[in-house]
Amino acid sequence: MKQNELKPPAGAKHKRKRIGRGNGSGHGTYSGRGVKGQNSRSGGGVRLGFEGGQLPLIKRLPRKRGFTNIFKVEYNTVNVGKLAIFAPGTEVTTKELLQAGLISAPRRPTKILGQGDIQHPLVVKANKFSSSAQKKILSAGGKVEQT
Repeated sequence: MKQNELKPPAGAKHKRKRIGRGNGSGHGTYSGRGVKGQNSRSGGGVRLGFEGGQLPLIKRLPRKRGFTNIFKVEYNTVNVGKLAIFAPGTEVTTKELLQAGLISAPRRPTKILGQGDIQHPLVVKANKFSSSAQKKILSAGGKVEQT
């Protein structure tokens, strides 16, 4: 087979439809545009999104407001009250929290929040602490380490 012998498969090539070349062609007189009406005229038709006077979809939907901060940091949050499951004196890290099922996304940074109470001392290592969480851990005799 040579390059000059290559041909497209049968039916792949179509002849261009010649419109407005007499009634014998089947596309004369109205040239495929029907009879009268907005779409039969030159330059006729409606703009994108026009729904015949009905309130368009784009106007029916609530407008977007504000913006999305692409630099927002999503944290794994754990309340102090949940740390009570660990034995006194335990070093609580992200790894331990993951094993205990208190966090689900290991790649996100962890923040300890102050809801609940803790009675026994723990060494808690996390990326961030709320001020109330820090106070509760320290008042229980524990230690807070920011990583």
